[in-house]
Amino acid sequence: MHSNWNLVADIGGTNARFAAYVCDDANITYEFHHAVSEYPQFDQVLKVLMADIAVTLGGWCPPQRVCFAVACPVDNNLIRFTNSHWHFSRGQIIAAFNCQNVSLINDFQALAHGITELADGDFRQIGRGVCRADKPSVVLGAGTGLGVAALIPHVGGYQVIDSEGGHVDFAPVGDMQVEVLRYLLTRHQRVSLERLLSGPGLLNIYAALSSIHSRQHALSSPSEVVEQAFDGSNSIAAATLDLFCEVLGSTAGNLALTYGARGGVYIAGGIVPRFADYFFASQFRQFFESKGRFASYLEPIPTYLVTHTNLGILGATKHLTAQDAT
Repeated sequence: MHSNWNLVADIGGTNARFAAYVCDDANITYEFHHAVSEYPQFDQVLKVLMADIAVTLGGWCPPQRVCFAVACPVDNNLIRFTNSHWHFSRGQIIAAFNCQNVSLINDFQALAHGITELADGDFRQIGRGVCRADKPSVVLGAGTGLGVAALIPHVGGYQVIDSEGGHVDFAPVGDMQVEVLRYLLTRHQRVSLERLLSGPGLLNIYAALSSIHSRQHALSSPSEVVEQAFDGSNSIAAATLDLFCEVLGSTAGNLALTYGARGGVYIAGGIVPRFADYFFASQFRQFFESKGRFASYLEPIPTYLVTHTNLGILGATKHLTAQDAT
């Protein structure tokens, strides 16, 4: 039985990924994945997780430390997920695992930690630009929702700035985006970026473009939109992905201007890697740079698509190791 191990997690609106890594055995890591929709209550998935870990580690003993990266604000003791039915408290985690050393961080705070650990094969550059290691970086990504964080380097390390930047107002660029905004305002009191840049956002864009072009709303899942855009069978689906990439490019450019992110802008999350080749052929980079008088400021800033499949777990683990160093 292993007695020196840590537990980390990356918990979003759709997937909950956990990893137990054994500190005294060459840092071996065991991963566990659960779908949020399968568990009405958060404590139910904890019970299953604990049983699985006990079997894997040859018996149960409490972890030394716990770090959960969660898709919601973490300022309060009660954690309520923005895009799922789950909720729990810090005290509940302490009691469940009999561990006093519990860290709760925002999921994109974890992703920002994670980009510092990426190997060369874990990302692909989009367009031109050269990274400045002494300048801030930004990570944003679409999944069940939209997340944003920044990483600010300083002497001896870096500081992660977590945010709720996915919930800022959507600012349309061009006539078609204005029409999409008008459509969405008939269904939502306020239209945030997350209303477009997320899995549900793909469906929102698809519904808006279908209505604008007087077409039937025939698709009901983001995967259908992606598949029919790929195979060329649905022009509205293709237009949906095009507009998604354009809005993502504009948003990434806005964040690069906001943070002075000459250290690079990283696109993460579960949505874009599903249509990576389409994304690379899109207008993302053009919309990233299209900032009028500040186009020349953005041209040398590199943009990357993260292809590492467990960036949140990587970042939550880095958060724990960073604690060791302080």
